[in-house]
Amino acid sequence: MPTRRVGFAYSPTFLEHYTGPHHPERPARLTAILEGLRRGGTLERLQVWEPVPTDETTLELVHTPEHVRFIKDFLARGGGHIDADTTSSSASWDAALRAVQAAVDATQRVLDGQLDAAFCAVRPPGHHATPGQAMGFCLFNNAAIAAAWLLANKRAQRVAILDYDVHHGNGTQDAFYDRDDVLYVSTHQYPFYPGTGFWQQTGDAAGHGYTVNISLPPGCGDAVYAAALERIIEPVVKRYAPEFVIVSLGFDAFWQDPLAQMQLSISGYARLLRSAMLLSGGRLVVALEGGYDLDALALGADSLCRILLGEDPPADTLGGPPDQLDVANVEPLLERMQQLHSVR
Repeated sequence: MPTRRVGFAYSPTFLEHYTGPHHPERPARLTAILEGLRRGGTLERLQVWEPVPTDETTLELVHTPEHVRFIKDFLARGGGHIDADTTSSSASWDAALRAVQAAVDATQRVLDGQLDAAFCAVRPPGHHATPGQAMGFCLFNNAAIAAAWLLANKRAQRVAILDYDVHHGNGTQDAFYDRDDVLYVSTHQYPFYPGTGFWQQTGDAAGHGYTVNISLPPGCGDAVYAAALERIIEPVVKRYAPEFVIVSLGFDAFWQDPLAQMQLSISGYARLLRSAMLLSGGRLVVALEGGYDLDALALGADSLCRILLGEDPPADTLGGPPDQLDVANVEPLLERMQQLHSVR
């Protein structure tokens, strides 16, 4: 039996969120994760639960009532294209509400000591959903709502959200941009969708300095991510001293992902996740965001869950890219970011 209690939030309803026959954010992503966890013998060692749908009051911790009403009515009519990228079906309302509740449940269970950590394998993802708009495959912002739930229920005064998707989480940034009770840190390819997350965007009003955008050029891999982690992310998070840490995890910075041009390996992801474990004191909630290479999702999820269990990750059978940028290529950018955030 594992010494650490790790939860796994999942519902078959997530597979019913239908996005079309050729959409990259498809049910096969979660099927690959389940297969990877079973193949590695990891799933049987997790505490699996199926989240129920959340309520609209919880959604409105981050989203406007108008946004909630629009999505509810749109999906009740059968769904379809919300924008060019974001599609949905009649089952998407139930799936989206369960995805939100998965993150809230996981947070509450870890806080209450029922679990040491948890992974929410959810669809639809969340970090592009702003308070008033669905976009980028996202309807509601799962991780942001979990953080807002913590604060609204006075379960924490300082929450850190670490966003390791290849895209900037504009929705999460927008939700907390003028607040100092959430530290938002994002590593992402830039310039890239959705066009936000420039490294000089650091927050506004009371939130100035509590948004940390590590915007990196295409081609960055394990070495650059490790440098950003050691020189910027870890010092900033340690200084903030969060009472709770949530990770928005997208496996789309993987070097073979079809939608992006970063060069991170699964071993590189393991480095990020081990660090998150240390920064959180082992009390960590991870919510799935993007990632569109099925092999990377399978191995990455198994690696993640083994790390949450306090074990070594499996061998990285997918290997690394043939080429990637050296740290020297981005040294001036890293130095400017360090100076901006007063970490050396």
